Amino acid sequence: MPSPTSSVPDRISGRATREGTRHYAERFAGRAASGHFREVAGGLLASSVGIGTYLGEPDPATDRAYTDSVVAAVEGGFNLVDSAINYRFQRSERSVGAALKQLIARGFSREEIILCTKAGFLTPDGAMPPDANEYFAQEYVGRGLLRPEEIAQGCHSMAPAYLADQLERSSRNLGVRCVDVFYLHNPETQLPEVPRNEFRQRIRDAFAFLESAVSDGRIGAYGMATWNAFREDAKSPGYLSLEEIVSIARELAGQTHHFRFVQLPFNLAMPEALTRPNQVVGGRTLAMVQAARPLGVTLVSSAALLQGQLTKNLPPYIGDTLGLNTNAALALQFARSAPGISTVLVGMSNVEHVKTNLSLVRIEPAPREQFLKLFGTRG
Repeated sequence: MPSPTSSVPDRISGRATREGTRHYAERFAGRAASGHFREVAGGLLASSVGIGTYLGEPDPATDRAYTDSVVAAVEGGFNLVDSAINYRFQRSERSVGAALKQLIARGFSREEIILCTKAGFLTPDGAMPPDANEYFAQEYVGRGLLRPEEIAQGCHSMAPAYLADQLERSSRNLGVRCVDVFYLHNPETQLPEVPRNEFRQRIRDAFAFLESAVSDGRIGAYGMATWNAFREDAKSPGYLSLEEIVSIARELAGQTHHFRFVQLPFNLAMPEALTRPNQVVGGRTLAMVQAARPLGVTLVSSAALLQGQLTKNLPPYIGDTLGLNTNAALALQFARSAPGISTVLVGMSNVEHVKTNLSLVRIEPAPREQFLKLFGTRG
């Protein structure tokens, strides 16, 4: 069956591929250090640092700045681009779409670039309306895309019809026929008011839609972009078991399911994915970075600089251990060197920041022994 977007002439066809991302890495032969490109789910090669597009004002100047930054990032060695439909009221996705058109005009192919976005939070279009609740009631409930009971905490939904609408809007914003990774955005937002059995059914229904979107060629893979869910203690009310989430995907699609990515915070101030054994896989209690591998899930780190907080006042021992001379580089080196973390995301709405961060393309991630010295551990 043809893709629902296959007849749209102004969208870029294709998706990130094994061959395309390897061709991208080959562009940097002799310039990129060993370990900068890593294999992720689907056999893609992703850069160890990706560009995020979260922060910034919803104005034309920031739109242009993000477009320029994405172009500079991809031209310099970062081929994973992360956004979400609610980032800057859909404007960040549109900035990424404008950048993609420029990159293709400059000789890059769609197959080289890994595009990721998210859905879940209700968002206006372009700017905050005078009455957001009225806007959502008209735009989503009034059009039959959502029932009121499918909205959690007044701001979040995973209803299949809603996700289908959001995917279509994101694809239009990005100007593409296929999104490489489509995340459920902070699904744990629903847990304070949705019973666990109902939450599980909502995840199952969402995954069923996402598997169909893979079959239709609208997405390449899907996952969850979380904040607390996979970092918290197992007794916490917002906790999620990765093994249980993967089991839902397996119930729907067997071992060939496409739930292959999890995004979660990992940085010097939030190291729980590495240091907290809160996941049980096959009867073994493991940290998230250990649990993801046997379950076939790629981990992507968000908040690598914690919105700039980790660019100042780092303890001297971190620099002594990792050997770099700026706080930002040290924080990124820490995150990208952690075993089990494939790509770390950094918000970059300024070309000068992009150029600074691109210095890491030429620097190898810290070896395991060196990295573990930060924890007073060897081996």
